[in-house]
Amino acid sequence: MTAARLSPDRPVTAVGGELRLPRPPGVIRRFWARHPLLVDILVAAAYFLPVLSALTLAAPIDPMPLWVSITGILLVSVTAVIMVVFRRRRPWVLVGAGWVTTLVVYPLEAVNVLAIAIGLYALAVYRSTRSAWIGFAGSAAVGTAAAAVVSFVEPSPFIAPSTLFLLALAQAVATPLIGTLIGINVGNRRRYVGALIARVEDLARERDRQAQLATALERSRIAREMHDIVSHSLTVMVTLADGSAATSARDPGRAAEGMRLVADTGRDALVEMRRMLGVLADPDTTAADARAPQPGTAALPELLESFRAAGLPVTLTTAGAGVTDPNLQLTVYRIVQEALTNALRHAPSARRVDVTIERVDGDLRVEVVDDGVGSQRSSADARQSGADGHGLIGMRERVALYGGTFDAGPRGINGWRVRAVLPAPERPDGERE
Repeated sequence: MTAARLSPDRPVTAVGGELRLPRPPGVIRRFWARHPLLVDILVAAAYFLPVLSALTLAAPIDPMPLWVSITGILLVSVTAVIMVVFRRRRPWVLVGAGWVTTLVVYPLEAVNVLAIAIGLYALAVYRSTRSAWIGFAGSAAVGTAAAAVVSFVEPSPFIAPSTLFLLALAQAVATPLIGTLIGINVGNRRRYVGALIARVEDLARERDRQAQLATALERSRIAREMHDIVSHSLTVMVTLADGSAATSARDPGRAAEGMRLVADTGRDALVEMRRMLGVLADPDTTAADARAPQPGTAALPELLESFRAAGLPVTLTTAGAGVTDPNLQLTVYRIVQEALTNALRHAPSARRVDVTIERVDGDLRVEVVDDGVGSQRSSADARQSGADGHGLIGMRERVALYGGTFDAGPRGINGWRVRAVLPAPERPDGERE
C-alpha cells in the first residue's frame, strides 16, 4: 500500500476492519481527473460562447455605443482566459473578474453571473466552504447592484422597474447560490476522500512501522538466544577440552570422561541451535526435537551439573513458591546460564559460586555470586562491557521486558555479583498473574 500513493482516482474500496472508502470514480470521472486543462478549456468555452452570442444578438435590439460593446467583449474574453489559467490555483481572481464583468456588462447581467457561479464553485472545491460563503455574500451584493442598474437606470418599456428588479435579483442571486452549493458538495466530498486516504496511508505506515519494530525485537530475541546457546556451550566445551588435555597423560579415564562431556554439550547445543533455526525457517516442518520446549527452572540442576563438570563449584539455593510461567522460567534459566558462563570465562579460579532463586513479596529474585580473583579490574571491565556485546545487555533486556531491575558488578575486592528482580505476583491458586 505504501509502494504507490493512493489517490481519489485509484479503485480502493476497503482497508481492513470497518474503514471503507467511498465508491471509486468511474471511467468518465477518471478521464476528466487525468485531463484538468481540457476540463478548464471546456468550462471557459461553455461560458464564453453563450455570453458572446447574447452580446451579438442583443446589439440590434438594444443598441449600445461601440466602446461599450468592445469593452464587454474584452471583459468576457479576459474572464474566459482567467477560467483556464486561474480557476484551480487562484479562484478568487476568477470571482473578482466575474464581479467586474457583471457590473460593466450590466444589460446582460443575468447571463454574466455565470462567471461568478463558476468562480464560487472553484472557491468551494479548491479552497474551503468558508471562502465560498464569503464569496457568495460579495456576489449577492454585486448581483443586487447589477439588478438595480438594469431595472432603474435603463428600465424596460414592457416590464415595471420593481418587477424587473425582482426578476433580475432572483437570477443574480440564484445562479451563484447554485454554483456555491454544488461546489460545497463536491469540495466536501473531495476533502472527505482525501482525509480517508490520508488516514489509510497513516495506518499503512503505522502497520509497516509496527512490523519493522516486531522484526527488530524478534531479531534481538533470537540474537540473545543464540548468544546464550553458543556462548554457554562453547565456554563449557573449551574448559572441558583444556582439562581433558591437561589430565590425559596422568589420568586417561578422567580425560576420556571429559571429552564425552564435551560431546554431550556439543550435541545439546546442536539441538538448541536446530530448534532456533527451525523457528526461523518453517516451524511447521521442523523435527520433533526442534519443537521441544524451551528450558525452564526444572532444567537448572542439569545446567549447574554441566558447570560443575567444567570445574566451577556451583551451589543452588531456592526459596518461596515455584515459577509456573514458562516465559519467566526461560528468563531465569538464561540469566543463570549467562552469569555462570561469565564466571567460568572470567573467574575460572573461583572457589565458590552461589546461585540463589527466591520469591519474596511478589518478586522473583535471582542472584549469582562468585568469589573469583578474576574479578580484578581488567576482568571486571571485560565482564561489564561484554566481549560480544550480548551478555549483560541480553540479561538486562530480558529483565526489562518484565519491568524488573538488573544489576551486575564487582563484589568487594574479589568476586562478582549478578542480581535480577522480576515482578512475579501470585494468584490465590499459586499461578502467576
